[in-house]
Amino acid sequence: MSASSSWLQEMEGVYLYRALAEAEPSQDRRALFAKLAEEAAAQAAIWSAEAARTSESLPQPFRPSARLRLVAALARRLGPVRLRPVLAAMKVRGLSIYGSTAPEGGHAMPTSAAEVGRRHRGAAAANLRAAVFGVNDGLVSNASLILGVAGATSAADGVSGHAVVISGIAGLLAGAFSMAAGEYVSVRSQREMLERQISAERDELAQYPAQEAAELSLIYQARGLPKDDADRMAERIIANPGYALDALVREELGLDPAALGSPWGAAGASFLSFAIGAAVPLVPFLVSRGAGALPASLALTAAALFGVGAAISLFSGRGAARGGLRMLLIGAAAAAATFFIGRALGVAVG
Repeated sequence: MSASSSWLQEMEGVYLYRALAEAEPSQDRRALFAKLAEEAAAQAAIWSAEAARTSESLPQPFRPSARLRLVAALARRLGPVRLRPVLAAMKVRGLSIYGSTAPEGGHAMPTSAAEVGRRHRGAAAANLRAAVFGVNDGLVSNASLILGVAGATSAADGVSGHAVVISGIAGLLAGAFSMAAGEYVSVRSQREMLERQISAERDELAQYPAQEAAELSLIYQARGLPKDDADRMAERIIANPGYALDALVREELGLDPAALGSPWGAAGASFLSFAIGAAVPLVPFLVSRGAGALPASLALTAAALFGVGAAISLFSGRGAARGGLRMLLIGAAAAAATFFIGRALGVAVG
């Protein structure tokens, strides 16, 4: 990154930190963003000197872009918490104070560099949660499609197993590919943002480690750690190359480098989980095209909906029976609606 680009990025930071300080109702957080604005201004001065040394011109005076003004206005209007993803993409530091890494109740501070970020390592649970919801999406959407087609064909000339199977397979493939494509784009975009943020943070760590340590200390102080302890903790982290960059990315930007996997892996997992759920209501029609296929599909779908609801309760903290029953009722309502709409269309068209 050139000196002019780094200078511009720091000046944008100054503008945003001041806007966040104005929008933040908490006195401690307001003081944090005010200090970060001062640090960003100091770092901009360093890049300005570097640009002068290399005869690189700077866009003086600094004028915030329309995008920057819009984000600042939204932050003042909606508050920093609601704009956290946008602010993270713009490399605003200190956002971890709004996440699970910085609860108001006072999370225990790390006592060594090795502990920094340890509480973030929950990628396995997040992947399991995504898989459960992927199965649920496939189950509800394809069950509704199959029952809608069944309602339409039964209104015309009896349930057509062939039409249901073709529709069910088409719905499974279309939904699975759509989910996979969306997941690939989502994870790929997040990875690109994260890689860009890490690269910029690496450059800044090499350019002015003392200032980075000061910013890290400010974040720890905002969480309630005494200044001397925060300074010592930040200095120990910055002095250890093995932890410094990871700690800065986590604590300053609120990002977790370990939380994002491969875009292709995410797409494949999304495709598979959706396809598994979508196959459940389709199986009885593949086994038998007779009159018993529809009741069997209903029973199998109902059991799967209850099971998925019970599994989701692991993440919501509610009782398994209550979660299963709620998901069963929601899925049943969606399937019944599409069945009767399909039946009405079948009557009208037939």
